[in-house]
Order: sequence, then C-alpha cells, then structure tokens
Amino acid sequence: MELAIFKQYENGYYTFLFDDGVQLDFEEIHPKALYHYDLKNDSSYIGKSFKLKFIEDFDDTDQAIYRIQRLELMEE
Repeated sequence: MELAIFKQYENGYYTFLFDDGVQLDFEEIHPKALYHYDLKNDSSYIGKSFKLKFIEDFDDTDQAIYRIQRLELMEE
C-alpha cells in the first residue's frame, strides 16, 4: 500500500498526491472503500493522508485507468 494525500473530488475523479510528488486521478474506488470514506461528499477528507492500494488498467484506446482497491485513513 502506498501513502498519498487526498486533494479533491472533481468531475468524477478522485485526486491523490503521492510522497514522490506524483499526482494521480482515480476514476473508480471500490465500493467497500467508499462505504467507509465518502470522499465524494465529505470535504473534511481533503488534505488527509491515506494508505491506498490501486491497480492500473487500460481501456480500448490504451489509455490508463486507475482504480483504488483499498483505502485506509492514516491517523494524524
């Protein structure tokens, strides 16, 4: 699992900033993870650190799609 900071939810994408400076936009999050953390509607998660596990998939046009499989809020 990797450590990242939740930046925003906008236009259907969840944006996270990783420790190495890479910012990724995730198109999907596993429903179990969203059940625990309502990143779409609860702005109190913005700026919070999460451990996350994700996969990189490719669509028919070979464009990368990132999906979060597991999400865990880090205690401050």
